[in-house]
Amino acid sequence: MRQPPVRGQPAGANRPVKAVILLVTATLFFASQDALTKHLVQTLPVPQIVTVRYFFFALFALGYVYRQPGVKVAFAARRPGLQVFRALLIAGEITVFAYAIRFLGLAEIHAIMACFPLLATALSVPILGESVGWRRWLAVFVGFIGTLIILRPGSAVFQPAMAIALTSALMFALYNVLTRKVAGDDSFATSLLYVGVVGFLGAAVFAPFHWRPVNPAEAAWLLLISCTSIIGHLLLIKALALAPAVILQPFHYFMLVWATVIAFLVYGEVLSPATLSGAAIVVGSGVFIAWREYRLMRGARTDDSAGRLPV
Repeated sequence: MRQPPVRGQPAGANRPVKAVILLVTATLFFASQDALTKHLVQTLPVPQIVTVRYFFFALFALGYVYRQPGVKVAFAARRPGLQVFRALLIAGEITVFAYAIRFLGLAEIHAIMACFPLLATALSVPILGESVGWRRWLAVFVGFIGTLIILRPGSAVFQPAMAIALTSALMFALYNVLTRKVAGDDSFATSLLYVGVVGFLGAAVFAPFHWRPVNPAEAAWLLLISCTSIIGHLLLIKALALAPAVILQPFHYFMLVWATVIAFLVYGEVLSPATLSGAAIVVGSGVFIAWREYRLMRGARTDDSAGRLPV
């Protein structure tokens, strides 16, 4: 279950090296989770897989907020409607991703998903009212060219499942932007709890229509995929407590690296030169956008500390 960076960190969060190590390790667990998903979707219905994953993730979310600030307090969202929509959106995105990975290679789908930061940058303008400068717009445009190189619409290598994967990336980008939107009103604990509990309830609605008995091996894989999700999120939360999200954002691309390695070792997948080239363009554009946002954030803080409003 993938999560975007959380915007708020505790004061004194100034251990970026340890945070980067934790985040890179978290991306390894998330990539492993997706590799397990690819294995499971070949034999189990997607709604059943998503519901089981969400069941354990909801338990994790409830346990996380139980002592601080408490379940009742965490559920008292200032923007409950937006929190519910956001939770159902990410549950839908995970379902769409699972359907796409049934037909696409693990590395291939992650190469497509790498464009989501570019989509999030574009969506931040109408949804958050943010101002995106010409450099970042140029990076978005270049990144989309890289995405087209990966997809190659109209060619023999294009598959309809690629459009499903691109839909998943768009949904994840929208979820990312909405997470930033609610971060100004609700705590991280509130957002996590809504994602876990509401997401589970949303997934559970469809599970009875697609449920089938599992054998011991499938049960073990389902438990393992749930554990990788929880461990990945624990590492992610710890990383975000040690360094600002804007510093960590480029290191999320390690997930593409891990996915490519796992895909080769486990599934024998090898990306084509065109896909590798397109992925490199997309990642480069995303890293540039993250760097520009970091520069702008530092500049805004400098202007603010000098008593000036950032321009």
